Amino acid sequence: MDDSSTVRVGLIGYGLAGSVFHAPLIAATEGLVLDTIVTSSPERQRQARAEFPDVRLADSADELWGRADELDLIVIASPNRTHVPLARTALEAGLPVVVDKPLAATAAEAEELAALAEARGLLLSVFQNRRWDNDFLTLRKLLAEGALGDVQRFESRFERWRPQLKGGWRESGDPAEVGGLLYDLGSHLVDQALTLFGPVESVYAEVDVRRPGAQTDDDTFIALTHTSGVRSHLWMSAITAQLGPRFRVLGSGSGYVKYGLDPQEAALREGLRPGDPSAEWGAEPESEWGRLGAGESPLTGGGVPVPTLQGDYPAYYAAVAAALRDGTPPPVTAAEAAAALHVLEAARVSAAERRTVRIEVPA
Repeated sequence: MDDSSTVRVGLIGYGLAGSVFHAPLIAATEGLVLDTIVTSSPERQRQARAEFPDVRLADSADELWGRADELDLIVIASPNRTHVPLARTALEAGLPVVVDKPLAATAAEAEELAALAEARGLLLSVFQNRRWDNDFLTLRKLLAEGALGDVQRFESRFERWRPQLKGGWRESGDPAEVGGLLYDLGSHLVDQALTLFGPVESVYAEVDVRRPGAQTDDDTFIALTHTSGVRSHLWMSAITAQLGPRFRVLGSGSGYVKYGLDPQEAALREGLRPGDPSAEWGAEPESEWGRLGAGESPLTGGGVPVPTLQGDYPAYYAAVAAALRDGTPPPVTAAEAAAALHVLEAARVSAAERRTVRIEVPA
């Protein structure tokens, strides 16, 4: 693809993922044009038309395959059960693909898609936007600077207080739907842990269904032992009445504690967009900065405030555009997604059999 080319994007799905994350970020990325949105919902079609007046609308993904030569990238933001068949069809049609997480229900399916993409010479990437959260970027900077010494334990949480069920496929007990927090929030938490500290050799998990009427996990804990020696403790919950820190990272010289969530999702939900002059994208006030120190709780003034870097979700699609234009590596690979799925599968086995599960790490 030459420098003057514009990447025409077909977006499949216009629910939460499609309308809040993918469509706005695609539209804000230089070199990408949102060409077609696929949704069968009349209400969502009206919403899409109001937000993107020039976009083409389609009732089903089948309408895209007949004009594959008019598109340059397919983005799959539809329910989890559709990710693998849609990605496979797009790749077979000769189209590069971005898939919302999780890429698949199993690591084997993810590896099959990766092999297909490689054989066709096509980009296949997974939307792991939490690698561009403000707190994660800040932590990576601290680790690169050696500010914590040798990291011994990484604690990471996505906790919520939602005692009432919301319904929908994410809370379905049907395994085909790939619902539940393990594969939803766990996909983010595990991906971040692997990105920071490398491969995992063993997994222990507690996967619980707490709320009355719930059909799938809503309160889950995973403990990972990395080959590097770091231990990651990951919590995901919908029933946490008192929220813990987003990160608590303990090293031989210091620790970093950060509360609160990256502001980008809230901004997108409110209709703000990257580049909006009314807001500094991804920035948070000093009152929400994390603290770095040793020997005292940050809640009692211990440590020093660490300026939080700005979150940067737009960087994901900018990297996708660069990969298509220049042949640079994709921002997240299918192989990385498969590695995370190996961990999630091991967590499911661990919880079911109440034991620690070892993962074979490639030599």
